[in-house]
Amino acid sequence: MEDSILRLQNITKSFGSVIAADDLSLVINQGEFFTLLGPSGSGKSSILRAIAGLQKLDAGQIYLRGEEISAVPPWKRNLGMVFQDYAVFPHMNVAENIGYGLRIANVNKTTVRKKVSELLALVGLTGKENQSAVTLSGGEKQRVALARALALEPTLLLLDEPLSALDEKIRREMQQELKSIQRKTGTTFIYVTHDQEEALTMSDRIAVINNGKCIQCDLPEVLFRKPKTRFVASFFRGCNIIRSEFLGIRDGFVTCRIGNTNLSLEVESTASKFQPTLSLAVRAESLFIGQDAEDCDLSFQVSVQNVIYRGTNIDYLVEFEDGQQATATTTRRCLAPGERETRVGIFPHDVVILDD
Repeated sequence: MEDSILRLQNITKSFGSVIAADDLSLVINQGEFFTLLGPSGSGKSSILRAIAGLQKLDAGQIYLRGEEISAVPPWKRNLGMVFQDYAVFPHMNVAENIGYGLRIANVNKTTVRKKVSELLALVGLTGKENQSAVTLSGGEKQRVALARALALEPTLLLLDEPLSALDEKIRREMQQELKSIQRKTGTTFIYVTHDQEEALTMSDRIAVINNGKCIQCDLPEVLFRKPKTRFVASFFRGCNIIRSEFLGIRDGFVTCRIGNTNLSLEVESTASKFQPTLSLAVRAESLFIGQDAEDCDLSFQVSVQNVIYRGTNIDYLVEFEDGQQATATTTRRCLAPGERETRVGIFPHDVVILDD
C-alpha cells in the first residue's frame, strides 16, 4: 500500500446549524486519485476548502506528509486548486495564464517558458499559447486552469467540481484527460463531485459524504457492488433495495425471507445484531428475468409493471408477490411483447445485507 500523504483527524466544521464536517477522519495515499462524493450540501466542498486552508476548523487536525498544518496559511501549504468556474485571467493569453504562478514566484524566464511548454503539451493545448483566454471553449479554459495549478508542482491538487459546467460530451472527454494527466504527473488529486458516474470513472478510491460524515470509503467497484448502508446503495443508480424477514443466523449465514421464498446469505460478522426486517441491496443487472432466471440459485414469481427501452439496456419494472417493486436490467429482450407474469432470479453472492 502506498504511504499516506494527507490525514484528516476528527475534523469538525459547522456554519450555524449546518454541519459541513462532523468528526470526520480520512487518509489519502500518495499518488492517489481520491474523490469526495455526495449530494449538494453534504459538506464535501467545505472539507476540500478546509484542506486548502480557506476555512478554519472548529476542531480536529489536518496532517500533510505527517506535519500538522491546521494553522498553516493557505499560501504556505503548497497545494493547487481548480474550481468549478473557469478561473482564467481574461486579459492574459494561454501561456501567460499558465505561467502566472511561476512569475509570481520569481522563477527565471527561461525556466518559465520551458515549464509552460511542457504543460501545454500535457493538457493538449500546444499551438494555442498565444491565444486570448477569453476565446477558449469551456473545456480549454479548464485545461488552462489545470495547467496553471500544476505549474508549481503542488503536493496535492484539489479539484472542486471542475467539470460540472461543461456539456456532457466535453465532460466525458475531460474525465479521461484528467485521469491521464494524474497518472502522468503522479500528483495526488482530491476531487469533489456529486456525479456518481464521474466518481466511478476516475477514482482510485471514493469517500461517500453525507451531512459531514464519511458513510463509506472504498474502491469504486466495492461501493458499486457492495454498499454497506441504504444511503450508499440508493446513491448509486440502479441498485434495488428489498425488504426481507430475518429468520435466523447460523455458521456465518443469515436466513431471511422475501415473500414466500427463503434465501441464505453469507455475512462477514456473526456478532452483528439483526433486526426483524432486513434491507437487502441487489444491482438491477444482477436480477435475471424470464428464461435467464432458470439458471439462478433462487427465483421469485413477479408481475411486469413496465418495460423501458434505454438503447443499450432494457429495464423491466417488476412487482413481487408481497407488493415490493424492483428493476431488472438486461441487454436484450427476455420477454415476449405483452408478457406480464414471469420469474426473476438472483445469485445470493450478488445480494448485500445493508447496515441500517
